[in-house]
Amino acid sequence: MSKVTERVETICQPVVEALGFELVDVEYVKEGPDYYLRIAIDKPGGIDISDCTIASEKISEVMDKEDPISEAYFLDVSSPGAERPLKKEKDYINAIGKNVYVKLYEPIEGDKEWIGELKSVTENTILISAKIKTRKKEIEIDRKRIAKIRLTVIL
Repeated sequence: MSKVTERVETICQPVVEALGFELVDVEYVKEGPDYYLRIAIDKPGGIDISDCTIASEKISEVMDKEDPISEAYFLDVSSPGAERPLKKEKDYINAIGKNVYVKLYEPIEGDKEWIGELKSVTENTILISAKIKTRKKEIEIDRKRIAKIRLTVIL
C-alpha cells in the first residue's frame, strides 16, 4: 500500500465507520493525465447509490480539510462489487467457503492463476479446492506468493 493510500485510509476509516459502513479498499491511480482516488465501501445487505452519495460527500469534506493529496483528483466512492478484493485478514476469514480467484507472482504446478473454493486460511497460507476438468484438487498457497486475490462468481 502506498503512503497516499495509507494516509487516506487513516483519514477515511472513522468517517466511513460513523456512517455504518465498512471501508473495503482505497486505491489511488493515475490513468492518462488524470488521478483517481477510488474508495470501496460495503455494509451488510450491500451498498446502494444513496449510500455512495452520502459517503462521498462526507469523505470529500474530510479530504478537503486534511488535504493529503497534492494533485487534483477525481473521487469515486462505490461498492466493491460481487468480486471484491480480499485485503484484510477478516476478508480472508469471511471468504472461507466461497469461490476465489488467485493470481500469483510465480507459478504453482505451472499455473499463476487459480480459481476454487477457499477452504482454510492461516497466517502464512491459504488452501483452495480448485476444479481441474472433472476432478477437484486442493492447492496450498503461501500468502507471500499471492499478487491478487478476490471473490469470484465464476467457477
